[in-house]
Amino acid sequence: MNLNSGKLIIALLLIATSLYWGKSWLSDSPESVDLNSNEVVPVPVTATASGKAANRSSAENILITLSQNRPTQAAKDVRLGSLDDLMALFDSLDYNTQSWIEGNREVPRLTFERVSDSWHKTSNEIPVQQKKMVFFRLMAPLILVANENILLERQLVETAQLSDKKLLAIATKYKLLTDQNTRLDESQRQALLARVDIMPPSLVLAQAAEESGWATSRFTLEGNAFFGQWDFSGNGMVPKQQRKELGNYGLARFDSPLASVEGYMVNLNTHNAYQKLRQLRAELRQNKQAITGVLLAGTLDKYSERGQAYIDGIREMIRYNQLDQVDQAYLSSAAPLHLIGKNQ
Repeated sequence: MNLNSGKLIIALLLIATSLYWGKSWLSDSPESVDLNSNEVVPVPVTATASGKAANRSSAENILITLSQNRPTQAAKDVRLGSLDDLMALFDSLDYNTQSWIEGNREVPRLTFERVSDSWHKTSNEIPVQQKKMVFFRLMAPLILVANENILLERQLVETAQLSDKKLLAIATKYKLLTDQNTRLDESQRQALLARVDIMPPSLVLAQAAEESGWATSRFTLEGNAFFGQWDFSGNGMVPKQQRKELGNYGLARFDSPLASVEGYMVNLNTHNAYQKLRQLRAELRQNKQAITGVLLAGTLDKYSERGQAYIDGIREMIRYNQLDQVDQAYLSSAAPLHLIGKNQ
């Protein structure tokens, strides 16, 4: 791949964030290529030997445990000159398929800036299973980070004084309040808890794949738009065939893939169209049942004009790729890593 643009190549990141989940994630690549080539070689990832939480029944329990052990160190930049460098890095982290198969589910905290311009071409030149594998591996750590941040917000909502400025800021973020100077009451606290909650990684992965075309859409490449969120501010990316009856709309752009994941979660947690999702999730939580992607997908009839067909497609993607296993993954307590291409 071409790194002359100085932008982080998606191949690096997709490889770097690898996890084995299900039949399409199992096989290791037999080859190693230089990062300047046009090939992508996925590196299967694993957890470290500390993966004791793998058998827990829900992503929520795992993330709550992890949130108490978040690293305090700043992210470390990791400059990679070749694919061999990347392979060596993850071997040193014991981040491979065999460890995942053995039951470890720890995921390093990896970030990157954007999808490379060359990914659209490269993704058409590699086997479909390989393309799926590297895409899922890109997104997983970002989803776990976003969920962790939500759980930290949720803990504050549960414990803060009703006049706490941080609580009021969260209530404004989640559109329960329009004015941070307004005091909450206990009923509003409970309403806020129904919004400040996680999304199952399996659901987020499936929707990201569907909405971004496996990170090949123009909107994903131009604006880190992985979930097809609309923007009516006039600052969105305009579709080539804009529907005038819907007004001056575009696709929302984001500063990073992580910001796109976070924006998607805020959207599902606040928009009236997804009230059924939030209600079902609250019922599952109250009954101490796992919050799963297959279940919540059934509430997304308003996410797409395709309605039930869209729901069926998301559920099939989760089942076929066994993405429910991702709901058992959890983040490392080690310092975050920010991957940078050699010319960036």
